Amino acid sequence: MSNPINVLLADDDRDDCLLFEDALAELPFQSKLSLVHDGEQLLSFLAKTSSLPDILFLDLNMPRKNGFDCLKEIKKDSRIDELPVVIFSTSFDLDVVKLLHSKGAHLYVRKPDDFTNLKKVISKVLDHDFKNDGSVALDKFVIRP
Repeated sequence: MSNPINVLLADDDRDDCLLFEDALAELPFQSKLSLVHDGEQLLSFLAKTSSLPDILFLDLNMPRKNGFDCLKEIKKDSRIDELPVVIFSTSFDLDVVKLLHSKGAHLYVRKPDDFTNLKKVISKVLDHDFKNDGSVALDKFVIRP
């Protein structure tokens, strides 16, 4: 039996967090979910943890420190700069997507508007081989259901 996938979700929308948690629970992956609700909480969590998560789903629009600033700080810190960061946002602006790709995010997911598609995109992300395919080409950067 393999170890559970340690997933960290940074999102200030409590309803989105509950939906994510429910979707993750229905997938055929063993997983452990940790939640933080703003950018400062995220960076504090990453600084204090002795075991980094396997993947971070990062919302862009959060209070206290947004996802852009968090990504920048993660990429500057040699202890956590290899952490797979998946941008998880309701917005979709191609220029922003290109910028996030160039700044080192691993994948981009536009939050689906229904539960079935949410499960599909989470599953695709968790199936992604970050160790052997860490930085993907821009045309494969956006994950769709």
